[in-house]
Amino acid sequence: MIKKLVIVFIAFFAIQSYAQQGTASPYSFYGIGSLKFKGTAENRSMGGLSIYTDSIHVNLRNPASYAGENLAFYNNQTRPVKFTVGGSYTSIDLKSNSGSDNATSTTFDYLALSVPMGKFGLGFGLMPYSAVGYKLESLNADQRPVNRFRGEGGVNKAYLGIGYMLAKGLSIGVDAHYNFGNIQNATIEFLYDSDGVLTQHQSRETNRSDLSGLNFNIGLSYKKMLTKKLELVTGITYTPESSLTSQNERSFSTISINQNTGQEFTINTIELDLEAIGLKDTDLILPSKFSFGAGIGEPRKWFIGGEYTTQKTSNFSNVLYSSSTTKFEDASTISFGGFFIPNFNTLDGYFKRVVYRAGIRSEKTGLNINNQSIKEFGISFGVGLPVGDIRMFSNANIGFEIGKRGTKNSNLIQENFVNFQLSLSLNDRWFNKRKYD
Repeated sequence: MIKKLVIVFIAFFAIQSYAQQGTASPYSFYGIGSLKFKGTAENRSMGGLSIYTDSIHVNLRNPASYAGENLAFYNNQTRPVKFTVGGSYTSIDLKSNSGSDNATSTTFDYLALSVPMGKFGLGFGLMPYSAVGYKLESLNADQRPVNRFRGEGGVNKAYLGIGYMLAKGLSIGVDAHYNFGNIQNATIEFLYDSDGVLTQHQSRETNRSDLSGLNFNIGLSYKKMLTKKLELVTGITYTPESSLTSQNERSFSTISINQNTGQEFTINTIELDLEAIGLKDTDLILPSKFSFGAGIGEPRKWFIGGEYTTQKTSNFSNVLYSSSTTKFEDASTISFGGFFIPNFNTLDGYFKRVVYRAGIRSEKTGLNINNQSIKEFGISFGVGLPVGDIRMFSNANIGFEIGKRGTKNSNLIQENFVNFQLSLSLNDRWFNKRKYD
């Protein structure tokens, strides 16, 4: 097991050290950034489908998955301890009516552990919840910059959860999430003289918000064999509305910019007294979220299902960064996906034990800009490659998704993206009962 833990932490630090920005999407300008948490690489390879639970993969979206039945393979004494780590790489082509560009980002996605305790199960881990990362410019009629916008940061999530098996096939669970992080952004206003020549000094507004808060996620999972081979799988999760406390700072600076390198030099800075105008400490609403789904399949052979998620994003508010052209509406996602395993326990042919996954999703993000609803669509594929001892059922998961977000209407930006996900899902047996003293 020590070797497996070493592999996990090497992968975690490798991903974390390489990751520079959690996103490169211009739409991360709004709210608290682009939502990053979409489940494990296994979930994302099935269109984001998260209703399926088993004894060898961590399900980060439904805490009821921490509980479950012991395995006959382990003489019905226990089930494996599950730990997983994952990261992703994204390439984005940005297109508008006035031009195009491209960007990339690499990010750590999650680190999690699930421990069985009889009918109970314990889960804990760390993951990013949202990410901010953009560099934008608005141009005048002469195609010269008027404003430059830059942002970075995001919100992370540490969680602790417990699940309990109420009856055969029926489990319930709850996660407690501690959200923390910061968002920083800057806006530069370019000034020109009467001849259209850039002046020596420019103006910059800088904002920083340090965010923290607690929320909960409740889950229910139910499985039932309909026939000797066919199994029904259902799942429900609900996240009540909560809030983030935001401690804010704002300053205005006079700067000069090196035209060759783009480096900014601060001449002087004035700190704005946000406390005097009631913006020093503010609360941001994290909207409630509800999802349910169902599917059928043959255990350890194949599965297909669908899931619907809705979120009251219209309740989101951030008084510090309000905009007359932007509003939030209720969000929703529809996902369909599944997997196929030729022969999960065969010793004759490695690729017969590989898990083949595919899915599709359509999402209404909840963001509305210039009266245009920002939507997202993706098609995904993936494989789960067995690694190590066949008795431990560990695997490396590779996922691939292509899709698009946004629109070119109303002077907006359309993103065509490619996501590549990589994760390790490792299992081990703890607390073995001795047969002999």
